[in-house]
Amino acid sequence: MAADIFPRKKPAPSSSSTVQQYHQQNLSNNNLIPAPNWQGLYPTIRERNAVMFNNDLMADVHFVVGPPGGTQRLPGHKYVLAVGSSVFHAMFYGELAEDKDEIRIPDVEPAAFLAMLKYIYCDEIDLAADTVLATLYAAKKYIVPHLARACVNFLETSLSAKNACVLLSQSCLFEEPDLTQRCWEVIDAQAELALKSEGFCDIDFQTLESILQRETLNAKEIVVFEAALNWAEVECQRQDLALSIENKRKVLGKALYLIRIPTMALDDFANGAAQSGVLTLNETNDIFLWYTAAKKPELQFVSKARKGLVPQRCHRFQSCAYRSNQWRYRGRCDSIQFAVDKRVFIAGFGLYGSSCGSAEYSAKIELKRQGVVLGQNLSKYFSDGSSNTFPVWFEYPVQIEPDTFYTASVILDGNELSYFGQEGMTEVQCGKVTVQFQCSSDSTNGTGVQGGQIPELIFYA
Repeated sequence: MAADIFPRKKPAPSSSSTVQQYHQQNLSNNNLIPAPNWQGLYPTIRERNAVMFNNDLMADVHFVVGPPGGTQRLPGHKYVLAVGSSVFHAMFYGELAEDKDEIRIPDVEPAAFLAMLKYIYCDEIDLAADTVLATLYAAKKYIVPHLARACVNFLETSLSAKNACVLLSQSCLFEEPDLTQRCWEVIDAQAELALKSEGFCDIDFQTLESILQRETLNAKEIVVFEAALNWAEVECQRQDLALSIENKRKVLGKALYLIRIPTMALDDFANGAAQSGVLTLNETNDIFLWYTAAKKPELQFVSKARKGLVPQRCHRFQSCAYRSNQWRYRGRCDSIQFAVDKRVFIAGFGLYGSSCGSAEYSAKIELKRQGVVLGQNLSKYFSDGSSNTFPVWFEYPVQIEPDTFYTASVILDGNELSYFGQEGMTEVQCGKVTVQFQCSSDSTNGTGVQGGQIPELIFYA
């Protein structure tokens, strides 16, 4: 991903090929002797400065960047660097400045240091997923705030359940509260996906504790327990400890008691935690008594269930009805498109049921963006004959980005006659989230904005 901070001014047409050649050369260390009057090829000071990026020409300092065994020697120009960073200014022109021709920087990756230099020299931001965290570290270390902000924006847009736990750890380290809040939103709503991700095992102990004690974590407690054991296994490897039950418990330490084991379903405890070997015999007995005895023993584990997240419901119809010849399904798809103005997580749909008494329905629900399936599930639900809506859930909540239309679809199989919505709205305000609706070309059973099925979107915000 690359973006210009300022719009790039095009060089004169007569020299465009030469300018392009210099920009290409500077992607790697450029030790070539420039053509005579090379300055005349570039109409702006910005472009002339860009020629000096990663260029030994007139370089008055060199950096040996990276850890031992993985270093790269990069040229620099003190004046340009001092203009771009107060740290470099102090290093080269401050009261304690040292006149060194070579400076070693073992704690910054070469690719990240180059990305920072490119911004300082060229006013260009060039970020990649595998180096953005290292670039953020470099930008923070050398106080280049606009580059740091661009790194945070990049991380926010690429945030998902797979990387949310790692980014949470890094955002706390870099003191980026907005990114931290974004990470928590994803972790809370898609907790089970986040806990099962490989990135969860890479977090530090402090971040592990903060996740395990999270009140709004939207996950079954057995999933939390299994994730903590997975983390403990990887932590044993990091500490060069044997993979034993005793060592897993040792590295978990007091964090083990943040897992709310007494709030598990009894089956989950009996078939999972109780047989894991991590709990002592006394702990296992006491927790079984907690489930069954009238006089419950005192436990070190938290015994109050997490609050989780309360789902919100966006209802798009103002009324519903039924007629003797509507609504029939016959394997056809009911579909509607929607867009939101804030990031949300779609947990499921609220659907109508039978208008002829109680009945069971089979529902295949699906969520797509530009034809790509983001989530689907096949499940059954029971309707009691009322005009109420009945929730049908995805296996995991699906992250929805703002200002983009998504397609919600359902294929129902059950009683031939059901309720259907009327007086549909094109825009609905649901709490702090505005939802817009429009018709979908995928709908082959009559559902649209004004009427039909899929009366509710169920989401976390």
